[in-house]
Amino acid sequence: MAKTQLNVRVDETTADAARRQAGRRGMSVNRYIEELVRQDVGEVGKTFVESAADFMKQYESVFTEEFGTDAAPGDRTAEGTR
Repeated sequence: MAKTQLNVRVDETTADAARRQAGRRGMSVNRYIEELVRQDVGEVGKTFVESAADFMKQYESVFTEEFGTDAAPGDRTAEGTR
């Protein structure tokens, strides 16, 4: 994968913490920051999926009433709504 340079300014305390944490994990600061960003992006995706599942569970009865229990996605004919 091609790399792009990204310059970021942080206060010295944050820079020291990043260096320490990266060192504890045996990786460069660059790699440490990459992993933090990937982890954050993954958490957003996970949160979205969990929220969508909660939504579907909360409104299951509404969907069942509208589309029936045997309806395929996008199929409004399952309950005779032709």
